[in-house]
Amino acid sequence: MPEFRDREAGDAPEPAAADGGTGNPVAGDDPAVGGEPQPAVVDDELGPEGPASDEEMPLADHIEEMMRRLALVFLVAGIALAVVYPFASELINYLWSVHIPEPTANRPRLYGPLEFLLTKLKVAGLAGLLVGLPMFVYQSYRFMRPGLYPKERQYYLASVPTSLVLGIFGVLFAHFFLLPRVFGYFSAYTSEAAVIAFGLQETFNLILVMMGWMAIIFQIPLFMMLAIMMGLVTRRWLEAKRLIFWGTFLGIAFLFSPDPTGLVPIIITLTMISLFEGTLALLRWTGN
Repeated sequence: MPEFRDREAGDAPEPAAADGGTGNPVAGDDPAVGGEPQPAVVDDELGPEGPASDEEMPLADHIEEMMRRLALVFLVAGIALAVVYPFASELINYLWSVHIPEPTANRPRLYGPLEFLLTKLKVAGLAGLLVGLPMFVYQSYRFMRPGLYPKERQYYLASVPTSLVLGIFGVLFAHFFLLPRVFGYFSAYTSEAAVIAFGLQETFNLILVMMGWMAIIFQIPLFMMLAIMMGLVTRRWLEAKRLIFWGTFLGIAFLFSPDPTGLVPIIITLTMISLFEGTLALLRWTGN
C-alpha cells in the first residue's frame, strides 16, 4: 500500500502553473538572474525612432483640439477685419481710382441699400485673410508638433512668416499686374457694344476675389517645400506628376474664376504653373 504522511504545518502547496506544470521558474522568467535585477522591457508603439513627445490620443480629443485651433484662426482673422474696417472706405476709393478706367466719370453705382456696407466688410476681410493664412500655418504646426521631429519643427516655424510674405506678394501681384490687364480687357471687350456702368458690389467682388486668390495661390511654393522637407513627397515625384498638377490647376482656375470669357482663368493657371515649376527649378538648383 502506498505510504501516506501528514503535511507539516509549515509546508505549503506549490502553486500550479497555468499550463499544468509545476510552476517552477524557467530561464527567462526569473526577474533576477544571478542576484541582479533585469530591466523591464517596455513595448513602445512608436518605435525607437519616433518623436519622444508623440503619444496616443483618442480621436475625439484630436477633433476637439483641431476645432479649437481653427476657432483661434477665425478669431485672429476677425480681429484683423475689425481693425481694418474703419479704413475700408479709403481703401475702396483708392482701389477704385487705380483700377477703374476714368474713375471720375465712372463713379461706383449702388443697386442696394447694403452694398456699401457689405463691400466694406469684404475689403476688411481681405486683411483678415492675409493675417489668417500664417495663423492657420502656425496652428497646424501646433496641432502636429508632438509628432514632428526637431528638424521638421524648425521648417514649420520658419514657414509662418514666409506664409505672410507670400500672401502679401500675391495681393501685390494681383494689384499691379493682374487687375490692370483684366479691367483693360473687359473695357475693350464691351466698349463697342454698350456703355459700361460699374456697380460697386460686382466690381469689388472681382477685385477682392482676384487678390484673395493670388494670396492663396502664392502659398504653393511654401507647401511644396514643406512637403519635400518633411519627406511626404520628393522633387522627382513632383516632376513625374507635373502634367496632373497642371490639369488640376486649370480645373481649379476655371471652377472658381468669376470671368466667363476665359482670360482670368488662363492667367491664374499660368501663374500657378509658373510658381510650381519655379519651385522645382529652385530645388534642382539647390540639389534637393
